[in-house]
Amino acid sequence: MKQTTQLRCACGQTHLEVQGAPIISAECHCNSCRTAGGRMQSLPSAPPVLEPNGGTRFILYRKDRVRFLEGAHLLKAFRLEPESSTRRVLAACCNTPIFLEFQNGHWLSLYGCLWPAGTLPRLELRTMTSDLPADRARALPDDVPNSKTQSVSFFVKLLGAWIAMGFRSPKVTGVSGEIQV
Repeated sequence: MKQTTQLRCACGQTHLEVQGAPIISAECHCNSCRTAGGRMQSLPSAPPVLEPNGGTRFILYRKDRVRFLEGAHLLKAFRLEPESSTRRVLAACCNTPIFLEFQNGHWLSLYGCLWPAGTLPRLELRTMTSDLPADRARALPDDVPNSKTQSVSFFVKLLGAWIAMGFRSPKVTGVSGEIQV
């Protein structure tokens, strides 16, 4: 039997479940994630997205292991630039960030704010720390690897998940409209 984890937006109207273990639990420090995180958490009623050190927590799951049970009609896309191949998706009911999706990717990067207190999977690595000013990068704790870019182990885990999926990249349906932030 696969482990199933139930997740909800801040107000509870958007409900999803994830099955099995995540691909990886990471914290991203790239300029794009830090900029988007700041903009998203400034929306009315939005939960915090950025960690105290400025990074964004993500739990990566295969797309075929994420299922929306309620509130999929509330999902709205947010892009930093109209031509961006990365879309972030929020629950419009309460402006909770739900996931980040790379165009043609086989995984979803679910936002850490979806996990109830004390249940967030253990952090495995920080990535893209080269985008931080030098003093802030040096101030990161050394409790996990602090990779300047995406590490080889990060890509190996993504590739392993894609192989296990038979090299499929399912489409995420239900996202309608966009949120301007």
